[in-house]
Amino acid sequence: MKYLTEYRDGAKAQRLAAEIRRIVTQPWAIMEVCGGQTHSIIRNGIDQILPEQVEMIHGPGCPVCVTPLAAIDKALAIASRPEVIFCSFGDMLRVPGSNDDLFKIKGAGGDVRVIYSPLDAVRIARENPEREVVFLAIGFETTAPANAMAVKLAKQQGITNFSALVSHVLVPPAIETIMNSPGNRVNAFLAAGHVCCVTGFAEYPALAAKYNVPIVVTGFEPLDLLEGIRRTVLQLEKGQAKVENAYPRVVSEQGNRAAQAVIEEVFEVTDRGWRGIGTIPGSGWRLNSDYREFDAEYKFTVSDISTCESPLCRAGEVLKGAIKPNQCQAFGKECTPRTPLGATMVSSEGACAAYYNYGRFVHLERPAIAEQVS
Repeated sequence: MKYLTEYRDGAKAQRLAAEIRRIVTQPWAIMEVCGGQTHSIIRNGIDQILPEQVEMIHGPGCPVCVTPLAAIDKALAIASRPEVIFCSFGDMLRVPGSNDDLFKIKGAGGDVRVIYSPLDAVRIARENPEREVVFLAIGFETTAPANAMAVKLAKQQGITNFSALVSHVLVPPAIETIMNSPGNRVNAFLAAGHVCCVTGFAEYPALAAKYNVPIVVTGFEPLDLLEGIRRTVLQLEKGQAKVENAYPRVVSEQGNRAAQAVIEEVFEVTDRGWRGIGTIPGSGWRLNSDYREFDAEYKFTVSDISTCESPLCRAGEVLKGAIKPNQCQAFGKECTPRTPLGATMVSSEGACAAYYNYGRFVHLERPAIAEQVS
């Protein structure tokens, strides 16, 4: 249990927090890119033991949260078809589309199945040759290798009734968009360790230099995050803007070459819509022409679906770090985990869900919880 306990030591956490308090002399706003990091920060009370000069801004790095509404509506349209077995990870089933979600489609008789690996969808397709099996392939760079491998295996094995509805997004273009946003106040970034495990971090020095921002690669345990914040604050105080790897037990600069190879074989870069943010050029992957017959968007002709976001939901501003979740007037009222207006409330990595579930700044009907690192 080494990595479940070694990096959760409360005394070490307090010492790191004290070191951050010692070195900080002015206000700094640091964005953690990943939703998993957001949940760890809120769940473990890291935001409460940091000095008041250090503000954590919650970034867009939750794949469920940034999947555009149009992609969800395409998934719902496909899942509603009687000949389709629609396969998805469980965290997508309650993400709201324009009118329904996958749970409602399942309740109405649609064959919607929760799987734990994209290879499960390939197996289901092999076992049900008379049905069309569609896998909802979303995520950042982290999940792309497994999703690409599923498509590659389906082609190798001649499984023509399998396809993937792909909505992959990429971190570096999102960082650029945030830095170019009007009113942006992010001074530094904590990069997501699981993304960099796949891609490495060779792309990040150019971003750090272009925007004069430190970028520190971190993990997800309390001590990983506090060490990443300490290094970031130290750079900011010294006027530096470089890339550091605070997660060397998992991440290398060049990343996983085998994973990158299968991604490059199956996917190509494309413009991608981000929920609540809009289209970011070159920020996603789609199946390339060699694998186009496995693209569910083309197979089921759902490319023309367009949508409108709820006027009450301010998830886009949350994802860009412009507001905290509790600053949305619908938070904890019209929008709760049971009645979500946006994916940031329903996702297991969403910032709104983190604030609600861990009692941080929630509406008065729920007690506040100040859960510290222990």
